[in-house]
Amino acid sequence: MGKPPQVTVLGSLNMDISVTVPRLPGPGATVLGSAARFTPGGKGANQAVAAARLGAAVRMAGCVGDDDFGRQLLAALRAEGVDAGAVRTVTGTPTGLAMISVDPAGENLITVAPGANHEVGEEQVAAAVSRGDGVLVICAEIPVPAIMAALTRARGKHCVLNLAPVPEPPPEAAAIVVGQHPDWLVVNESEAAAVLGRPVSGLADAGHAAAALTAAGARRAVVTAGAHGVALAAAETADAAETIPAFGVRAVDTVGAGDTFVGALAAALAAGVPAAEAVRAAAAAGATAATRPGAQAGMPLPEDIRAATGLIWPVR
Repeated sequence: MGKPPQVTVLGSLNMDISVTVPRLPGPGATVLGSAARFTPGGKGANQAVAAARLGAAVRMAGCVGDDDFGRQLLAALRAEGVDAGAVRTVTGTPTGLAMISVDPAGENLITVAPGANHEVGEEQVAAAVSRGDGVLVICAEIPVPAIMAALTRARGKHCVLNLAPVPEPPPEAAAIVVGQHPDWLVVNESEAAAVLGRPVSGLADAGHAAAALTAAGARRAVVTAGAHGVALAAAETADAAETIPAFGVRAVDTVGAGDTFVGALAAALAAGVPAAEAVRAAAAAGATAATRPGAQAGMPLPEDIRAATGLIWPVR
């Protein structure tokens, strides 16, 4: 067997507290839900697990607190075969938490208390960019200075920036990050709207947004549009953004589907899969994740993707 594709993730680790509710609450509303479920999460850790399950050798860089949640998150990464040696345990700071409500259609509302993720800095950036090959994934649930430093030091490397959430205050912080010319920029409709300063809705509009993001500085831009599909644009052909319709699946829980997409994209790119094929494969992985409850718990293996979508995972 050859060397597996190499992926490094610089990002967040959270304990997810999930509740199923009959409807997502509006301002001032109280909604009674199910018993709370405590599961490993955080965009960075989720992306690392997704890439590992799809054949990549993954290293994670980030921070957790010196508490039970932090120890559980590290154990969960190691159980997935992820190298957690670059995850720092921070004394006196709690592990990040994500409070998630999920409705019967699988839509969600998420509030994050960053905790130790706010402590990600030079040590974690240096560890993330030290690997000479493969793909570096940067998620935005860490401080903007760490994102900027990683993008600067990763120039010349294959890098996927998942600008989720868009740094505050948009659009200024987002413009700075996009101005670093990431190799790949991945956002959803609402994140693209925050960067561009205009609404983005539907697959055709996602294509226009992807083209606009390449004009803003990204070398390649991907805009995911949920059940509509995904759009891809490259700087050299920005006027011809490609749209990929969604795979028809029955969504149960969309929490983690976007992170699965990012981790799958990184794994495919690190294996040398061409851009459009890698995006389509990542879309199939994300769709499969939405058919299963939980974030990391619902992330698919290659055979799960084939069963749900018919797509044969391209990484051997």
